[in-house]
Amino acid sequence: MIYEGKAITVKALESGIVELNFDLKGESVNKFNRLTLSELRQSVDAIKADGSIKGVIVTSGKDVFIVGADITEFVDNFKLPDEELVAGNLEANKIFSDFEDLNVPTVVAINGIALGGGFEMCLAADYRVAAETAKVGLPEVKLGIYPGFGGTVRLPRVIGTDNAIEWIASSKEAKAADALKVGAVDAVVAPAKLKDAALDLIKRAISGELDYKAKRQPKLEKIKLNAIEQMMCFETAKGFVAGQAGPNYPAPVEAIKTIQKAANFGRDKALEVEAAGFVKLAKTSVAESLIGLFLNDQELKKKAKQHDEIARDVKLAAVLGAGIMGGGIAYQSASKGTPILMKDIREEGIQMGLAEASKLLGSRVAKGRMTPAKMAEALTGIRPTMSYGDFGNVDIVVEAVVENPKVKQIVLAEVEGVVREDAILASNTSTISINLLAKALKRPENFVGMHFFNPVHMMPLVEVIRGEKSSDVAVATTVAYAKKMGKSPIVVNDCPGFLVNRVLFPYFGGFSKLLGFGVDFVRIDKVMEKFGWPMGPAYLSDVVGIDTGHHGRDVMAEGFPDRMGVEGKTAVDVMYDANRLGQKNGKGFYAYEMDKRGKPKKVSDPVAYDLLKTIVTEQREVTDEDIINFMMIPLCLETVRCLEDGIVETAAEADMGLIYGIGFPPFRGGALRYIDSIGVAEFVALADKYADLGALYYPTAKLREMAKNGQKFFG
Repeated sequence: MIYEGKAITVKALESGIVELNFDLKGESVNKFNRLTLSELRQSVDAIKADGSIKGVIVTSGKDVFIVGADITEFVDNFKLPDEELVAGNLEANKIFSDFEDLNVPTVVAINGIALGGGFEMCLAADYRVAAETAKVGLPEVKLGIYPGFGGTVRLPRVIGTDNAIEWIASSKEAKAADALKVGAVDAVVAPAKLKDAALDLIKRAISGELDYKAKRQPKLEKIKLNAIEQMMCFETAKGFVAGQAGPNYPAPVEAIKTIQKAANFGRDKALEVEAAGFVKLAKTSVAESLIGLFLNDQELKKKAKQHDEIARDVKLAAVLGAGIMGGGIAYQSASKGTPILMKDIREEGIQMGLAEASKLLGSRVAKGRMTPAKMAEALTGIRPTMSYGDFGNVDIVVEAVVENPKVKQIVLAEVEGVVREDAILASNTSTISINLLAKALKRPENFVGMHFFNPVHMMPLVEVIRGEKSSDVAVATTVAYAKKMGKSPIVVNDCPGFLVNRVLFPYFGGFSKLLGFGVDFVRIDKVMEKFGWPMGPAYLSDVVGIDTGHHGRDVMAEGFPDRMGVEGKTAVDVMYDANRLGQKNGKGFYAYEMDKRGKPKKVSDPVAYDLLKTIVTEQREVTDEDIINFMMIPLCLETVRCLEDGIVETAAEADMGLIYGIGFPPFRGGALRYIDSIGVAEFVALADKYADLGALYYPTAKLREMAKNGQKFFG
């Protein structure tokens, strides 16, 4: 044994060839944490010191190669002063450069995922052999940073600048065959033949048949483009990528600027350019939010996994109520491999549900994401029915009938009588209390809420609502089923609106106040879209449906009269009374026309303005900043209340619920992280400035306490 550590071992194989093996003890995957980096330093030094070594192959003892850097460790480093951070980064890079500079050939055998730092390790080797199942890429811009272990330097010199920019700026994860096409790997083989192929390559390099020094040379030099070619390549790319990424996500464009700045330098100077830019990005609020998001997502997955032990397997599901929502749920279940019965009392409901599922499956086939055979298999997994005939075999039933407590109670009681005693019943309600609905059932312990968001196939969140009597098994089974459907479940406790809608309605409350002061809704939409929301509140109301918003508002007003009760007519009332229901009937705040692709396009409608004039109570001048505060303060304070009331267990789950459920701007990290970014004390002072607007703007006693003690929600 040449070197033996807890993450890496180096041992002799045959005739001067050694194997450097990554196998991090006590972990299911390999990652670059401090331990692994320090052992890589020692391993490279040990190889350098041994004159008998003629070649090195790099392998992994896990199912993956290396998933990347351990972000939980590195996030602490980002708080260091700039100089220290740059120095630390260059010190880590020296390890990869010393590996690259070994005076013997190196081959890396990529057996599975090699992302971020894992792929940067591969790029430092002379040759790369990949298993057919491997995936490689540099997805760091998803975290608001860019590659920091030499990725911006080596990748353009290996696969060409255009390809490297595309890979880095789009976070592309390339399959082995695609990586081979552009030269990111040198060979692709069946997984069982991977090590033999690596050994064969290293022997050919040792014998001189392959010139490994010539292969290595381009990575040590400047990029081979003249000044004109550079200008055309980089300037075009920056313009295009800036348009795609938008102003709130600086990392993709910064990565291109870094490649451009370093293009005329050799490796070592280029790495200094990379390190300086990396540190600049690591210090941005966007990186802090996106890394926070990544860590929250990990926490979410960990929490969902805890339910696995007691969850029962769902082999057959059912959805009650076909239509668009039922069809979407059926599609999601069947396309992920769980067959589902789709019941409706009307034939046209069934047809609508099937049409929705077929449309979604057809679109996947058209985009090349699914084969026609898989589509056929998924469609046969949806079994339409107008009777309860097969319900005796069902493990879970998702009720998706109209949002009316009496109707839901009748349907749930009826289905409870035809399913097995241990079958789970779940209501896809968006606002109605689970405890209230449970009163109609003989076995309330088998009943939970399972709130999907529209459109089902696009929105990642499912709220699993625990009622007072819901059993742990019912909750766990529903969480496991949501995960099987490819969703991110969050368990919340029962209250009007649960987490997401309870938080969303105060946001609409702020919108309502602005309209009452005569502020133009188009202006409000523009300001909130610039702030980072995917659509402004008026457009969102139209998309969700004015009738849905009207009903939800009434439920919330009844549940929280002190804050959400309304006096007099609001914008939603006048739209609803005029039968302007939004996109569904072609007129709401905006009017809708079909564009060339048959999609609804919003246009201005003078009738909407006439209606809104009737609800203006006073004309008030507001700044763009006021518009943001009118809407964001109530949303943030309600999120705080949900956490304090135990509706949601952790700050991470609260923030992820908003990002996954209503498209809260990801680069701002969620409502609680947004408060942290302003400062809790500063946020409380800001809310107090708007206290004349009513109880939606009053901070809680506990939040004032946090402000006084200098506390934060995260860290």
